[in-house]
This record gives sequence, structure tokens and C-alpha cells, in this order.
Amino acid sequence: MPNIKKKFSKIYDKYVEQIYRFVFLKVNSQEIAQDLVSETFLRCWEAFKDKKDIKNPRAFLYQIARNLVIDYYREKSKVVMVSADSASLPDPREGLEEKTNKNLELERIKNCLSALKEEYQNAIIWYYLEGLPVSEIAHLLGKTEGATRVLISRALQALKDKVSEA
Repeated sequence: MPNIKKKFSKIYDKYVEQIYRFVFLKVNSQEIAQDLVSETFLRCWEAFKDKKDIKNPRAFLYQIARNLVIDYYREKSKVVMVSADSASLPDPREGLEEKTNKNLELERIKNCLSALKEEYQNAIIWYYLEGLPVSEIAHLLGKTEGATRVLISRALQALKDKVSEA
């Protein structure tokens, strides 16, 4: 059992920030994101200690987190809002005008991203913000790698179209 705890601890340390960022971008609340991430790792631990074969821990964690976010919105019957607040931290050396322009642009992108269908949101977050490889995104979405590449391209084009309309 101690060896299992060490392995899981390494998984936790390696992926907790990525999973948190993904969940936070989906729920736009630190408290809710923390709760959902805790539940994500708890469920992963249950599977891990039961010696289930987890070949790709990161994909497994994203799948759990994604399902928990879906469940959260089903329970709350809310519209999915994506926050870009954590995407960049303000530079204290920037002037007020630059900060304002940057915040307005981030808000505009956030609103445009939230207007996309969930599959597009996930593809953009996983590929461009998290840097997941196409093969892993394909596994998460249950699609082929070719279909996933097309989906990522369409998602990016849809986001560009929304931004230019806004």
C-alpha cells in the first residue's frame, strides 16, 4: 500500500494544477473548482487503489473532471461560463490603460469562448491552454486523431469568427 500511495502522490503532484485550471475555466469559481478537483482526485484514488489498470492517468483525470463539471451544471442547470482570468496574471508595471485594454480583450475572448459548444471549448482549452497532444484529446473525446485535428481547427475558426463579430 505505501508504494501505491507514493505512485498516486506523484500523479497528484504532476496533474493537480492542470486539472484545477481546466475545471476553473469551466465553472468560473475557485470554491466550486476546488471541490470538483478534490472529487476528481478522490475518484481517481478509489480506482487506483482498487488496482484498476489506468494506462493514461492524465486522460483519466480529465475524463473524471469533465464528467463532474457536466454533473455540476446538470444539477445547477446553469449555462457554462468559461473564465480567462487565470490565463494571464496582470503585470504590475503595466499602465492602467494597458490593463484595461487587456482585461476588456480577455473578457471579450472569454465571452466568445463560452458561446461555443462544449466540445469546441474543451478542444481549445486542452490543446491551446493545456498543451495536450492531439492523440490524448482524441482519446478524451472518443474520436480518431484525424477527426480531432479537424475539430480543433473548426473550434479555433469558430472562436476567431465569434471574436471578430464581437
